[in-house]
Amino acid sequence: MFDVLIIGGGVSGISCALVLGSAHNKPYAADKKIGIIAHQKASSLQEALFNNAYGIAPGKLGSELLTESTQHLADMYPHVAQIPNEKVLSVSGEAGNFTVTTNKNVYLTKIIVVGIGSANTFAIEGLMQYVMPHKKAIPEKNRIQLANEDHKVSDGIYVIGTLAGWRSQLAIAAGSGAAVATDILTLWNGGNQSQSHDSIRK
Repeated sequence: MFDVLIIGGGVSGISCALVLGSAHNKPYAADKKIGIIAHQKASSLQEALFNNAYGIAPGKLGSELLTESTQHLADMYPHVAQIPNEKVLSVSGEAGNFTVTTNKNVYLTKIIVVGIGSANTFAIEGLMQYVMPHKKAIPEKNRIQLANEDHKVSDGIYVIGTLAGWRSQLAIAAGSGAAVATDILTLWNGGNQSQSHDSIRK
């Protein structure tokens, strides 16, 4: 049983996993089991080139970021379980007891975070009732999002990145994933507002 399972290993998913993973030294997060299903075949990063993203050297390829970010997560926070090469087919259950079925395995989790992009090929059974036209994409692209209120789809289910209705910018997607991570940390901390920072003074 995972405490949180992130679906999607692109910018928003990895960002969410990094922030959650970094909180392992906090008492309320120390025993939490975190997983990410890092299915990236359709990631928009595959063809991206970055010249205008904060903190990223100009000329960086999105395909490089995909590899580097998952390695970063593995190196810094090895307690976060990375599940590669699996595609989520369905989600069922309720908050605290979800079943996530992939093309290879079945996982149990208390919380689900979905961040697999806004392509209209989205087809996760159990989440289709939340699909709606993307509010911030041009109609010709036929993008979709999941209906949500401040990233929350329903109890125990969050959506991040472009699938949450945000525009396709790396900084926005990363911030969306990090925002949901801090919402989950706050939940784990009994509702007390929480985040996870490192400091050279510590």
